[in-house]
Amino acid sequence: MTTDPHPHGRPITGPGAFGDDAQHFWRLVWTLATTSFKLRFFGSALGYLWQLMRPLMLFAVMYVIFTVILGVGDGEPLYGVALLLGIVFFQFFTDSVGVAVRSIIAREALIRKVDFPRLAVPLACVLQALFNLGLNLIVVLLFLIFTGGHLMLSWIQFPLILLMLICFSSGLAMILSAMYVRFRDVQPIWEVITQALFYGTPILYTISMVIDKAGLPAARILLMNPVASAIQQARHAMVDHSYDAVGNVYGTLAGDLIPIGISVATLIIGLLYFRAAAPHMAERL
Repeated sequence: MTTDPHPHGRPITGPGAFGDDAQHFWRLVWTLATTSFKLRFFGSALGYLWQLMRPLMLFAVMYVIFTVILGVGDGEPLYGVALLLGIVFFQFFTDSVGVAVRSIIAREALIRKVDFPRLAVPLACVLQALFNLGLNLIVVLLFLIFTGGHLMLSWIQFPLILLMLICFSSGLAMILSAMYVRFRDVQPIWEVITQALFYGTPILYTISMVIDKAGLPAARILLMNPVASAIQQARHAMVDHSYDAVGNVYGTLAGDLIPIGISVATLIIGLLYFRAAAPHMAERL
């Protein structure tokens, strides 16, 4: 005689993370992202202009305080553009991950009633943040041209830089959104971590300032953060070559592999963790 390991019935499981149709999955991600993007500004008189105002207002405040008043960035070429680029990149990171944390709970009605791949929900948050980034980068480009910047061959690095940032953000979005279903403390903890990351990332300051004040080891530790590396490499490739490339800070081009490896590892861990948690999300809501 065999004993049923589940005397009260087998655990109820729901749809998985990906679904059976890849084309349907990505169509769903696109639909969720575009719908949320449009609804966010529905009924607003200025519409999408509000998305451009957020980084510009923060940039204006930071620029006046740190540059005009405190003199941070003196001697740094195109520091204003470098500051704005850092703000825009970090905003993409916080928008994608921060919104994704509660995304499964926010879509509770769909999770409970509709058979669809769960992973589409947090990935739609990342895609929506990517739409916002595209709008903000237009402002960065215009500001760069206005302040004397010019087109450089190194701009071709931008897709790879962005890909690294997307991988890292997507991995964290998957991990935290799945964890939040079970542990509601995830959101306030992440908010604290986000604030620490903002000041621990070379946004208001440059990596050369870190090297001057704390030395190369401290700069290398900061650049292990893929967000910091993305900002630093983007400044080097798109703003001015006087901003050190990540590989130069590590003293070898192989140093670029450190934040890239962390981004890829985060993405893989996120996929595996979300895939394991997805079938049980409905019963845990």
